[in-house]
Amino acid sequence: MAAPGKVAAFHLPPLPTIGEIIKLFRLKAQKQLSQNFLLDLRLTDKIVKQAGNLKNAHVCEVGPGPGGITRSILSAGVQQLLLVEKDARFIPGLQMLSEAAPGKVRIVHGDILTYKIEKAFPKHLKKDWADEPPDIHIIGNLPFSVSTPLIIKWLENVSKKDGPFIYGRTQMTLTFQKEVAERLTANPGDKQRSRLSIMSQHLCTVENCFVIPGQAFVPKPQVDVAVVHFTPLVTPKIQQPFKLVEKVVQSVFQFRRKYCFRGIETLFPEDGRLKRTEQLMMTANVDPTLRPFQLSMSQFRNLCDTYRKMCDEDPSLFVYSYREELRQKKMRNLPISTSEPEQTEEENQL
Repeated sequence: MAAPGKVAAFHLPPLPTIGEIIKLFRLKAQKQLSQNFLLDLRLTDKIVKQAGNLKNAHVCEVGPGPGGITRSILSAGVQQLLLVEKDARFIPGLQMLSEAAPGKVRIVHGDILTYKIEKAFPKHLKKDWADEPPDIHIIGNLPFSVSTPLIIKWLENVSKKDGPFIYGRTQMTLTFQKEVAERLTANPGDKQRSRLSIMSQHLCTVENCFVIPGQAFVPKPQVDVAVVHFTPLVTPKIQQPFKLVEKVVQSVFQFRRKYCFRGIETLFPEDGRLKRTEQLMMTANVDPTLRPFQLSMSQFRNLCDTYRKMCDEDPSLFVYSYREELRQKKMRNLPISTSEPEQTEEENQL
């Protein structure tokens, strides 16, 4: 019996193991959906602990699958748990968990990329952006195929303070391929430094918590998996619109093995390209012979701020597309003065 004045800790009743759930409902990971199940509850507990204190919190779990992380979240004593699952095969097993935790679980059969999460939680949980993060958390073992598009979408939500961040600086604890996690957290000078590094770190504190070996999953993926924790910053390190920052950063990393001015050139039409590139780099005080992965956050901020001023003076700059210019030249069989941009793995996924 709980001590007077204390709420009894929540414990799930005896349930079939995750392995038994998989057998019971004849669940099989689908390769085309890049599904991998985590059966070890010690590991799911460790993932959930990275989210912090979840006692009486409201949590959204993305892609719960057979419910391993779901059990660990419920055991952490949450007040409400929203499960967003796209694959209908997992719903019966999740309903079993819902019945074992009466009043705590809500199941949505839908796609997290289109689900209106801004309406998912009670309005009284909202906090001002400058306050401590709200008692709302997003947790998920993300399929590899959706992880990059989803984090880019949520980072744009952070920038605009909408979606799940309409409630304040909602924290996220998510899994990624180890290599993607390394890009998310890479520092200047790191060879893993990429577009994802800048887009995530200028908006959030990003922590690479720990690595889960691929052999812990069923079926075993070809790569290891890392758990990454995001806390939105009160003030972004680059205070410009998300699309403008994304365009500048993406352009810089177009030619990641070459000097950074090669990528920056792609921000401008061929007519006047060299002059405008020199103007941007001189005003932003960026050494044109640095490689993209060597640029600091303050240098990216200077580039974005200066590019914004140039776009204010000539609004046609922002809508200019280097790729579209290349496409038009190819259609007209005109000589192309610069090499094709390098396609990054992140762009391929998007």
